[in-house]
Amino acid sequence: MKIAILGGTGPQGQGLALRFAKAGIDVALGSREQARSADIAAELNRRISEYEGRGEIEGYANAEAVSRADEIVMLAVPYAGHDATLEAIRPALEGKILVDLVVPLAEKDPKSVAMPPEGSATEAAQALLGPGVRVVGALHNVSAHTLNLLDERINCDVLVCGNDADAAQTVMDLVGRLEVSTYYAGPAINARCLEAITPILIRLNISKKVPFSHAGIRIWAPGSPA
Repeated sequence: MKIAILGGTGPQGQGLALRFAKAGIDVALGSREQARSADIAAELNRRISEYEGRGEIEGYANAEAVSRADEIVMLAVPYAGHDATLEAIRPALEGKILVDLVVPLAEKDPKSVAMPPEGSATEAAQALLGPGVRVVGALHNVSAHTLNLLDERINCDVLVCGNDADAAQTVMDLVGRLEVSTYYAGPAINARCLEAITPILIRLNISKKVPFSHAGIRIWAPGSPA
């Protein structure tokens, strides 16, 4: 199995590439600059060289990375590049599942969101790409710092939303291979809530009144131990 991660040269994209490759999944790392993507892919492969059964990370330009993916393409670019990146790769995405990780943080204030007219980045992606691409929102609330700590378990659950429940389940099965619990949070409109959690976490993580950082969220069953 091979997935693509666009924006894979950033901290979140690199962390995801490492985690999926460690889980035995091949990754096509996408960037606007193929040379940079190839260099980072080589470095990431060195970081996971000790793990048996690992997948391979390869670096490509964005459109080529999409074409290399079997089905799932993850978008982890800054919000400023969200629409332009999708426009550039739209033809290659036809028939695939796009996992939109992007959070529309307010300019110069990561402690709040500035949602697009569609309501969320996930909904904006679906509107831009049309019905030929199934868009799923996921992994908005996982710290890039945590993702890059390969010897530690991911400290949160993952909420997934999208209008196509089967596509959402496919993404949940994939993310579950990172040894996290996943939950279907409903249709794409609910991405407005999921994306808005991220600036709350950022605010908590930088607060001097909170004695830890890089926090995530968990869904607890009644009676579960704290």
